[in-house]
Amino acid sequence: MSATPLKVLFLCTGNSARSILAEGLLNTLGQGRFRAYSAGSHPTGRVNPFAVEQLQALGYATDTLRSKSWDEFALPDAPRMDFIITVCDNAAGEVCPIWPGKPVAAHWGFEDPAAVQGSDEQKRAAFVRIRGQIRNRVEKLLALPLERMSRDEQLQQLRALADRTS
Repeated sequence: MSATPLKVLFLCTGNSARSILAEGLLNTLGQGRFRAYSAGSHPTGRVNPFAVEQLQALGYATDTLRSKSWDEFALPDAPRMDFIITVCDNAAGEVCPIWPGKPVAAHWGFEDPAAVQGSDEQKRAAFVRIRGQIRNRVEKLLALPLERMSRDEQLQQLRALADRTS
């Protein structure tokens, strides 16, 4: 394992659900190999309580999670990302900031569990399902020897993960 964790920024439009789940899952499952962050192009300003519930169930500390703008990560003093992964189709289609260091970028689309209408149990079920899909993708990411790959190989593998069934 590298002495310096690989840095990953998960992007979504609202930064309230999918990107938050991806951040928490990678930070938990990555066990120090990765440092994940999340942000949104138009952050809602609040983290969805069902996303918080899903991460707490995994033992992830959620007290520092917040919905924030991706502009924070384009600043000169921001952490330099190795990878940028969009997790919603809207964010994938937007013009992103210029990221310092030219990180490898990929798109992993997931349905928005925050858009589900219905009872709390129906909403919770959507979050459980999407958390499972994101977890599968994160586990496949963790299995890759990214530190030994060229940038082109990393790009190919990250994009291939999106094409695999979650």
